[in-house]
Parts: sequence; structure tokens; C-alpha cells
Amino acid sequence: MDRLLTVEQAAELLNTKVRFARRLIAERRITFIKLGGHHVRIPESAILAFIAAGTVEPVRLAGSRGKVVA
Repeated sequence: MDRLLTVEQAAELLNTKVRFARRLIAERRITFIKLGGHHVRIPESAILAFIAAGTVEPVRLAGSRGKVVA
């Protein structure tokens, strides 16, 4: 079972403000669980997947002319 995080804990893990985490939920950009009418929890794996999906690998530069090599 995945650890369920509060919105505040999710924001802390993302190193953002709570407002950003709430926007992710409102825009349905991240998986979340509703408990009752007002309580929301975010699986830790959803946060880690969101981070992984946004991870951009660095580009290597070759030679002195700065040509980009993918």
C-alpha cells in the first residue's frame, strides 16, 4: 500500500507552495483520493511519477562549436 499524503505534505515533497499542489488536483494533473466530502490525499507514488514525467535530461555539447548532440 502506498503512503497517502496530505496536500501540505505533497507540496513539501514537491518543494512548492500548497497552492500549486491544490492546482494540480483541481486541473486533474495528478492522481488523488477523496475521503469523505472535504479530505483529499495524494499517493506518494503519484508525486514521484509527476516528478519523473517532468524530468528533462541534460543535453550534451560536442566539440568547441557548441553543436548539440542528442
